[in-house]
Amino acid sequence: MSSNSLNDRTFRRPIDWRSGACTDVGAVRAINEDALVERADIGLWAVADGMGGHEVGDVASRMIVERLARLEGNESLSDFVDMVEEALLDVNRDILDYADVMFDKATMGSTLVALVIRGRVGVCLWAGDSRLYRLRNHQLTQLSRDHSHVQELIEMGALEPEEAARHPNANIITRAIGVEEDGFIDINVFNAQIGDAFLLCSDGLHNMVPEADLSRILGGRDTRLMAEELVQASLAKGAPDNVSVVVVRGEPGKFG
Repeated sequence: MSSNSLNDRTFRRPIDWRSGACTDVGAVRAINEDALVERADIGLWAVADGMGGHEVGDVASRMIVERLARLEGNESLSDFVDMVEEALLDVNRDILDYADVMFDKATMGSTLVALVIRGRVGVCLWAGDSRLYRLRNHQLTQLSRDHSHVQELIEMGALEPEEAARHPNANIITRAIGVEEDGFIDINVFNAQIGDAFLLCSDGLHNMVPEADLSRILGGRDTRLMAEELVQASLAKGAPDNVSVVVVRGEPGKFG
């Protein structure tokens, strides 16, 4: 066999995307307003964080994940991403209607980060400050961008990134699902490869656990154990907020 044909066959080797998830109410809150989607069978994962301080944030996050969990995964990547985005815009309107009827227009909402993977292409969809990270070759990269007041300060050069979690306005987000009539979902497309580990998480994790610890834990092999260890790392630091984690890892698949 020539080296060219070997490289071609290696390049096309399928990837088996495996996942594990864990969520915890944390050490302070009485209700877990986070919710998860884990659908490795269709290549869809998500974390929704009901907005703290708003009424029934757990209802908003649950409405989001229930809508996403009903999606089928038979479409092409572009069509499926369109379906996910449309589902999020639909549930944005549903949350607004629910709040209007049940709570006299009181605000309820949720942040959302979702990951779609087909083969070697990944897509992140998000609103708010729940995040998606990728660990590749021991390098951790944030693939989402926080929709938050402190992120705007960082981009203006008025705040250092390491100061963000301690800022008095750290909990102020500038975008969420279920808050405004015109919902907006950001989308990022990137490549994915064997050995990549993706982390979807609520701010209950990334506000408490340093990126160095995230990288170390994501270097494991068992996605369920990694998810549990990440949540435990936040709990060990006091976990004042709900903590939710989904870990997705690419393993070598079998040739058909």
